[in-house]
Amino acid sequence: MSFAEKITGLLARPNQDPAGGPEAPWYLKYGSRVLGIVAAFFAILFGLWNVLSIIGLSVSCLVAGIIQMLAGFVVMALEAPCCFVCIEQVGSVADKVDAKPMYFRAGLYCAMAVPPIFMCFGLASLFGSGLIFATGAVYGMMALGKKASATDMRAAAQQSGYGGNATTSTTNDRAGIVNNAQPFSFTGAVGTDSNV
Repeated sequence: MSFAEKITGLLARPNQDPAGGPEAPWYLKYGSRVLGIVAAFFAILFGLWNVLSIIGLSVSCLVAGIIQMLAGFVVMALEAPCCFVCIEQVGSVADKVDAKPMYFRAGLYCAMAVPPIFMCFGLASLFGSGLIFATGAVYGMMALGKKASATDMRAAAQQSGYGGNATTSTTNDRAGIVNNAQPFSFTGAVGTDSNV
């Protein structure tokens, strides 16, 4: 396989019509892929910055930096397996993850991004892991699918009885009010029992 065929194959594969999943617009498909690559780069870079914080004897930031760098490498391997040509298994793992529904990738990215932020809260972990979390959020929105049209939503609301002019709902606004309730008096006790 030539280099041009590999590049064509990589560009053709981002989230190609997952089994039973919603169809996402092209700009979300490729935008999520680019955001993932950029997020992985910055996660590795800022993870290295957190690792260098061992100079200040911050062990939690060291561990957070290692986790952030590993998360960056995983995201880079899944979003751009062409960066790991020397490792043969990366391509097959990326293909398996691409075959899964998008919410799997969204959950994976969000779960990998959260621990470094809580372990070492700072700009380096917040920005590096935050971009990975944003990538997961984009994949989550793509997994939810396209929003229905206004007419479809209006028809569904009227059918379920929640619409403003639904004919199936005949409840009275005052149905829950007790008719014989007496107001509270500041000067004396209420003359009759209101049974409320």
